Amino acid sequence: MANMNTKSGLGKTSGVASVRALDGGIRGGPVCRQSWQARWTADILRVSAKVSLRAAARTRADTGRALLVIRRMADFAAPLFQRLPPHAQVVPADCDGVSGEWVRAGTGLDESKVVLIFHGGGYFSLSAAAVRPLTWRLSEAARRPVLAIDYALAPENDLPAARADALTTYRWLLADGFRPEDITLAGDSTGGHLALATLLAVRDEGLPLPAAVVAVSPWADLTPDGPRHRGNAGTDAFFPPRFLPWLARCYTRGCDPSDPLISPVNGDYAGTPPMMLVCSDAEALRDDARRVAERARDAGVRVRYDEWPGQVHDFPAFAGLIPEGRQAIIRIGAFLLETDSVGGSAS
Repeated sequence: MANMNTKSGLGKTSGVASVRALDGGIRGGPVCRQSWQARWTADILRVSAKVSLRAAARTRADTGRALLVIRRMADFAAPLFQRLPPHAQVVPADCDGVSGEWVRAGTGLDESKVVLIFHGGGYFSLSAAAVRPLTWRLSEAARRPVLAIDYALAPENDLPAARADALTTYRWLLADGFRPEDITLAGDSTGGHLALATLLAVRDEGLPLPAAVVAVSPWADLTPDGPRHRGNAGTDAFFPPRFLPWLARCYTRGCDPSDPLISPVNGDYAGTPPMMLVCSDAEALRDDARRVAERARDAGVRVRYDEWPGQVHDFPAFAGLIPEGRQAIIRIGAFLLETDSVGGSAS
């Protein structure tokens, strides 16, 4: 990977940080130590999101109602993240019945390319608009439009409904004239899960494969054994230990949780396009990201894996607050530009 010490408001650093990369051991990265903004964000999440999620996981009442309560809390905070800078713009999108928004930032964008991105939120909350701190910066860094969609959410819908919306949008892009080699699938947190599941579904259905896949802090293992593989389950600043197993049980009733479309950590990635995974070494989902990266690499996929020190879960989504999140997005944009330049074989 090229050295990308791009200015991003990180301030002074002493030395060079460690950003893990599967294909080359430890590589120098742009961050040396956890910023005060990252520490502050982690502290806020511990007394807000983590407390709320802990209460939900302990509920013995209707799980659907618990999810709706958390959704209302997330929706209350979401408008704080939806503002755009003057050089960014949003246009509503109707993707064959799936709503969303086109996000463009910067100049000289390549309109023949697109990042199709799926937002996080546990599959029960948030929206395309809620991840604008990520989407407009990604458009600027990757020099192309970003299409964020509002896929079907729980508890009103199940996981296959969200995947169906993702596939509908992918087909719509192909029908609209985008070449598959000009489409990137991306997502953060549960959106990362959806990006990986959509990739596998695209391949299984015989559709042409996209150019690349980017998954930020993906939730990739929904099996009952998933918690055994998570070394940071007790220390994550966002997720309490019981929450992810509880949420997985909510979504896997009546289905096989080991199905790769439900747990992409079990996927066969042979023949799939270059992949970039980004996570924190301090989050509960680090091992989900690491296992997907290792599985894809072992299947012959060109994988870039960035493991950032001391960050919160899905820190690029907090790019408006955390300078490391901004730098991570710059690195994702560079990965996509590099993938373009070598025809889908980024190294």
